[in-house]
Parts: sequence; C-alpha cells; structure tokens
Amino acid sequence: MDYEYWGLVFRHISPYMWASLGCALAIGLSVAGAAWGIFLTGSSLVGAAVKAPRITSKNLISVIFCEAAAIYGVITAIILQTKVEDVPIGSDGEWSVKILKAGYAVFGSGLCVGLSNLVCGICVGIVGSSCALADAQNSTLFVKILVIEIFGSALGLFGVIVAIIISASAVFK
Repeated sequence: MDYEYWGLVFRHISPYMWASLGCALAIGLSVAGAAWGIFLTGSSLVGAAVKAPRITSKNLISVIFCEAAAIYGVITAIILQTKVEDVPIGSDGEWSVKILKAGYAVFGSGLCVGLSNLVCGICVGIVGSSCALADAQNSTLFVKILVIEIFGSALGLFGVIVAIIISASAVFK
C-alpha cells in the first residue's frame, strides 16, 4: 500500500468537506439512533398497553429519553458548525496543517457524537421496551428499570462531552 499517495489524497481533500461531513454525521446518526429507539420502545409500549392501558402515559418517558439522543446530535452539530470559518487555500495550492487539523477535529467530533447517540438510542429503546413489558406485568418494576434507562441515556451525554473536548482544538484561522 502506498501511504505517501494516501497522504497526498487526504492533504488535498478540503477540510470544509470533513467538517461538513462531521456535522452531518452528528445529526444523521443521532436521529437514526433516536428513531430506532422510539421504534423499539413504541412497538412494545403499544403491545403491552393492550393488556394494561395504565402504562401508556408513564412509559412515554422512554420515548423522551430516545428523543434526547437526537437533540444531543442537533446541539453538537450547531456547536461544530459555529467553529467553521472561511479560510482561503494557501498560495501553494495546499491547505495549511492547522486548517486540516481543524477539519479533521470537527469530523471526529461529529462522528463521535453520532455513533454514541446511535448506540444510546438503541440502548434506551431496548431498555424502554423491557420497561414497558415489565410494567405491564408488575407496576413495582417501573422505577427500578427506569434507573437502568437513565444510565443508558447517559451514553449519549458522554459522547457529547467527548465531542466538545475533541472540537476544542478546532480553529479555522
């Protein structure tokens, strides 16, 4: 494998493309995770509500936790987009190392928050599904399973924190 060639390729790809791709991944993967989690929770909630209609209102908290994953992605994408500034390409036709680093940092931040919220949404959806089914059988289990769901939801918040730390070094100047 010719690593020099790949280095040449990556040096000539616009850092703005990497930054835009990072913002898109932050939103896209986070919303996909939230949608997947809502699908998992909602289908079990509707099915279990046939047996025990009392569970529908209090188990909507699981859907809200899933939606938080999408909100984390949108907020992070907005933060990342505000870091991107217009910088002209160098006189030699190449991007400076500092600009390339900033583009890669924004890309890495978006990928980090997107993947963590994808997993967070799926995790909260599975636990929310279990919560709805368990609550339909025994109402004393709701709070116990809700605590586990909160821990699953924290995965998305950890991704946001790591993304903010990664993007702190992104300076387009």
